[in-house]
Order: sequence, then structure tokens, then C-alpha cells
Amino acid sequence: MRWRMVSSGISSFLLLLVPLTKATNSWTIDHFGFFKNGTFKQRYLVADQHWHKSGGPILFYTGNEGDITWFCNNTGFMWDVAEQLGAMLVFAEHRYYGESLPFGAESFRDAERLNFLSSEQALADYAALVGALKKSRPGAEGSPVIAVGGSYGGMLAAWFRMKYPHVVVGALAASAPIWQFPGMVPCGVFYQIVTEVFSKGGAHCSANVRRSWIAVDRLASTDEGLRWLAAEFGLCSPLSRGDGLKSWLQETWGNLAMVNYPYGADFLQPLPAWPVQEACKHLGFGAGVTDQQLLSGVAEAAKLYYNYTGQAECLDISQTATGQLGTRGWFYQACTEMVMPMCTDGVQDMFEPEEWDFQAFSDECFHEFGVRPRPDWAETAYGGRDIKSHSNIVFSNGGMDPWTGGGVTSSLSDSLVAIVIPEGAHHLDLRYNSEYDPQNVLIARAREVKYFRKWIEEASTSPFILISD
Repeated sequence: MRWRMVSSGISSFLLLLVPLTKATNSWTIDHFGFFKNGTFKQRYLVADQHWHKSGGPILFYTGNEGDITWFCNNTGFMWDVAEQLGAMLVFAEHRYYGESLPFGAESFRDAERLNFLSSEQALADYAALVGALKKSRPGAEGSPVIAVGGSYGGMLAAWFRMKYPHVVVGALAASAPIWQFPGMVPCGVFYQIVTEVFSKGGAHCSANVRRSWIAVDRLASTDEGLRWLAAEFGLCSPLSRGDGLKSWLQETWGNLAMVNYPYGADFLQPLPAWPVQEACKHLGFGAGVTDQQLLSGVAEAAKLYYNYTGQAECLDISQTATGQLGTRGWFYQACTEMVMPMCTDGVQDMFEPEEWDFQAFSDECFHEFGVRPRPDWAETAYGGRDIKSHSNIVFSNGGMDPWTGGGVTSSLSDSLVAIVIPEGAHHLDLRYNSEYDPQNVLIARAREVKYFRKWIEEASTSPFILISD
């Protein structure tokens, strides 16, 4: 999810490529059919130096849409708590991302091969992996497993607990927009929160972003203006019209809001502390500036996101996040079951008005992949807003994270708990402890560990032994 670094040292991991469906830990490509028996290798990372080998807990990261080593390096919370919990850490890579490609280089060739890319298949992979670990590692047979994930990975963590409660005793779903689906939340909520973040980032900041769209249109109406825009933004290619620049900027502002961390980090791009505030320093104009003056400030704000290190020779408007994310795989998922409506109105947000057009989206998906999205499938498969029958899930959300609008922000029961972090950006609580962390994220992490301990204790006193198939 576009939502995507402190190094933890990948060399400390045991990196495994596991053949997947036999008794020797082999995973089937299709868990829900019996006609094709093909298998594939799923990559996962294990760290057990702190694990209490006789039934010690397992913290299991439900990998999302990218290379698992990247998510591992950005999930320092699990490393921080491993020793105090005596936990084994497992980071599982999602099928079709990173190196876990069911059909190798041909995995994205056509809809027939992509047909096995879904959250349901990924969750079944994770359940099979837990079972294999418990069978293959002495002392792990009765280990309680807690799912942990952020963003789409957080959605998977919650759904893992819902779908496989016999496999995981609880889940931490950080910044997990499990309600960002048709009819569950307003389609404009994401960009409204982006606007709120920029409004707080500096005087006139969101107002000047709102003014910038028409300024781009005016300059892009002439060849001379297009050349000026390409030069001012330092683009790698000439502009033929302004639409590509505007869509690139819109996604850039959303990404900046997501990674508005209180310290320098390079989750999506290398950035300074509080990058929205830094970007807004270039957007503090009052009334009376020319289009060129305004857009020069916009260009500097964009360069802060894409070229804070000063190493980029030019900016590519086809790139907005990071190469560690599998954008084509996520596009396919969005075109099938992960249908997340987005819209803007230019009033409650700082963007140009754009309605959610499902038919146009469906046509784009059919043109790209030969498939049509199923807008209601996530609700059918995972319950939508009706999840009160489930238990032992903590939903954490940051007050400055645009995805919070699709998340669970109020507790639904004693065991479906919502934690809101007012100064938190996208899954800030899953990052390493830092001296620059706001107090409210430290409190949130302490609460999360408290629930981990509770679930572990309940599992240890249960008359049943939790052993996966």
C-alpha cells in the first residue's frame, strides 16, 4: 500500500527459502483448489536469539506488498520487545512480492498466473508456515503466536486472527485500514486527513497547495510554460501536459503525510524530521504571488521529498514511493479484492475535485489485467464493520496518518481494542524506540506489550494446546 530506515542488520537473520506442500514444508500455489498441485518457495526471516525455546512466544510479521527485508528493517518494535518477551521473530514474505514469486519471472505475465495473488492465499501461506515452524523447531509445539503487521500487513494481521484463531492467539494491526472499502467510510476521508496534516504543518501551506493546481493548468497551457515546469521541477522527461505532474504531486503530498515522523527516516524516501513541516516552509506564501513564484515553492517542497540527499540528477514523475514496494502486484490486488475508493472535493481537502468512478476504475483494471474488481468481496470475506464476534486484536492508528480514516479508532469490546496515537504518522508505533518519539507513542507501545503478555499468559493457562495443522 503506498502508503511504505534504521538498519537492524539483516546478517543477524536466518534467511530461508522454503519449498512449499509436502511434509518438508512445501507451500501449494492454490490452497483452495485441488486441481493444480504446483508449489512455490516462500521466503521468510527468523531471529531466535532471545527465544525461550520451551514454549516461548512467536511474534509473526504478516508481510505486505513488498520485499520482506525492507519491512523487517522498518519494524524495530518487534526487535525492541523480543528480549523482554523471550520471543522468536518471524517475518514472512507475501506471495508475489520480493523473492516469493510462484511462477518466477513469469508471475506477472498474465491473469492466469496472477490469479493466485490474494489476501486469502497469503493468509493460508502464513497459517501453513506457522504449522511448519511448530513441527520443525523443538520447543515450538506449544508456542503462542502473535501476528504483527502495519498498513496492508496490519490488515492481514487482523484478518489472520479472525480467520485462523487456532493459529494466532492475538494480533497487533497497526495503521490497518480494514474499513477503507465501498460503503464503509466516506471516499474522501484519506485526502481530508492529508489536508489536516498540511494545515497544521505551516501557515498557508494547505491553501497554497490548493491554489497550485490552477497555476499548473495555466502554465501547462503553453509550450513555454511546460518547458518552465519541467525545468523548475528538475524532471527527467519533458512534459506534454500538466495532468501527469498534478497526479504525481497529489500522491507526493499523501506520502509525505504518511511518513511525517519526528526524526529523520528513509521509509519511502530519505527525509528529515517532521518532513511536512519542512515542506511547508516552502509553501508559506500569502496572497499576491505569481504562478511561477507559487510553483517554485511547490517544486522545492517536492524536491525535499524526492531529493533531500541531493543525489538525484532529476525527478521521475512515474515514481512516487520506493522500489521496495511491488506496485504492479498491489495494482492487481486493488483491481480484484482490495477495492479502496478515493475521492476529493476541493472543499474539505486541498485537492482538485474528483469523484470516485467505479466503472472507470473497473475498465482500467480490465484493460491492464483482463479482470474486473469485486467491490464487496472484502466485506464478504472479512466481515466489514461487523467484527465484534472476534477477539484479541489491537488496532493502533496515528492521528496524522491518512489511512486512519479507514481504521478502527474506537474500541469495540474489551478484546477488540483501539489505540490512537495523536502525534503518530503511518504505523509509527512499529518503528524502533527513539529519543525523539512523542510520549503518546511510547505509551501506545507499552499498552501493546501489555496485551501481548496477557494473550501469552492466557495461552499458557489454557487447557488446550495451540498447535497449528
